[in-house]
Amino acid sequence: MIVDQSGWGVVRVTGGDRVRFLQGMCMGDVQRLPVGGWLRTATLNVKGRVLTIYDVLVREEDLLLLTHPGLAPATAALLERHAIADDVAFEVVELPLHRVWDSPEAVWTAPPVMAPPPGPAATPTEVLEMRIRGGLPLHGVDVTDENFPFETPLDRLIDYKKGCYVGQEPVARVAARGTPSRRLRGLSAAAPIAAGSTVARGEKVVGHVTSASGTIALAYLARDSWDAGTHVQVEGGDATVVDLPFR
Repeated sequence: MIVDQSGWGVVRVTGGDRVRFLQGMCMGDVQRLPVGGWLRTATLNVKGRVLTIYDVLVREEDLLLLTHPGLAPATAALLERHAIADDVAFEVVELPLHRVWDSPEAVWTAPPVMAPPPGPAATPTEVLEMRIRGGLPLHGVDVTDENFPFETPLDRLIDYKKGCYVGQEPVARVAARGTPSRRLRGLSAAAPIAAGSTVARGEKVVGHVTSASGTIALAYLARDSWDAGTHVQVEGGDATVVDLPFR
């Protein structure tokens, strides 16, 4: 499917320190990217919680940060506050952007194409369903500044070998100590699921749904209930925990 992301948001980063600066502001290794390369990453606060999620696209004269919907102004402002004596500038711009999602895994791996969609774009419902099947959390919906990246599939984006960055220490501590207390997981049910629904096992509440489309959903679940195949109840209906991406 063709996914039109032109309305998601773009921040243009210029200046001689742009790569070095961003390297210290995100959990991905920007310095290893060649011109034309890209990666998905996030900027955390000092406590290791997710403030913003974006893709970094390297061009000859600048970097483009392709943000989640509505996050471009906040992302630019956040980074600008940290640029004290750095030769770096941020500008929110509007540029055409699309991707091709041909599988659930492609929501993570499909490269950004800086051009208008070449044909009919997928509907919002189709995009939502594929995003859920891929397990891609959306900032403001599935992830907020109350969440750690390791509570979600965003942990696949953490580069543990790169140098220091904001929020690195709490992320490293959790990696050394073991698993978090909750995790964003997939749910598959027989009946439609609603976002915001409570997830239970018997009389015990074990989580809540963040995104839903028909009979599939993303939900935060407690450690004792997140294994694939676990049977739970969502607002009284039966559901099963599944791995992300959906198989």
